[in-house]
Amino acid sequence: MLLFLLVFVVCLTILVGTVAMLMLSRTPRYRTEPVHLLDVFDKTLDKRVSVAEWHMVVDYPIRHDEYLESIRRRAQHLMEEHGRPWQVAQGGSLLSRVGRDELEALRDHLRARMALREA
Repeated sequence: MLLFLLVFVVCLTILVGTVAMLMLSRTPRYRTEPVHLLDVFDKTLDKRVSVAEWHMVVDYPIRHDEYLESIRRRAQHLMEEHGRPWQVAQGGSLLSRVGRDELEALRDHLRARMALREA
């Protein structure tokens, strides 16, 4: 009976400790910054981006900055309208020529806004 109580207390302690750790820990968060978007835009224009990297950054909603969210949505719309993901595997560009031109304008706009905020 003593052995049963000892095993029960040890198991209960481990279980309570595990539940307490899970309740007190936070879920990891990914916070997209303007630099991340600029990096993906530059890689896309240089034909160095993978489809997975594009979707990892552009498809993840941005809740902390409305302006960045609007830029992300425009980039997502560009992919829907002008995207050619099958071309990347053959060394081509992720976007058509028109899409790259629009993405370049979007990148320049974001870069100008970042320079304004830093000044």
